[in-house]
Amino acid sequence: MNLRAIFDNYRRVVTEHYFDMRGRVGRSQFWYFMLANFAFAVLAAILQSATFLPLLALYNLAMLLPAASMGARRLQDIGRDGKLIWVFIIAGFVSQLISAMAMMSASVFGLFSFIFFAPLVMLINMAFLLASIALIYFWCLPGDPGPNFYGDPPSMFDPSFNANRSSGPI
Repeated sequence: MNLRAIFDNYRRVVTEHYFDMRGRVGRSQFWYFMLANFAFAVLAAILQSATFLPLLALYNLAMLLPAASMGARRLQDIGRDGKLIWVFIIAGFVSQLISAMAMMSASVFGLFSFIFFAPLVMLINMAFLLASIALIYFWCLPGDPGPNFYGDPPSMFDPSFNANRSSGPI
């Protein structure tokens, strides 16, 4: 496994395709980006625990648009509209907003606020969970083998091969 190829894929997505929702991206390139993104999030969480700064929240906020664009391009690879990614983002935002409102109102109104907010929070979180499951299912599907409405098939991304030599594995 060529870790440099995985990091270069991550760097290229963040620097060259920060919010590029045009085109398609293959499964391997998408999942290796998500792997690198997860690894950097774990690193940010470790640094956050050592420095007591909100590094993980800042990292996740900075990576929201690149991750959304990769998710949208992955959906377009299977022939789905990439705008479906906004359902996931908006559901997550509303879920966090309603949960924060419920927590703040609990300090003011006490138990009465849970009677009002609990069903709403559960309903929105259920919608967020269902959107997450549907997106993961779509992201795992193989892409269209030929050109589709969103462009030509993406090039194959395989980090087990050296970028300088295409004759075989490293």
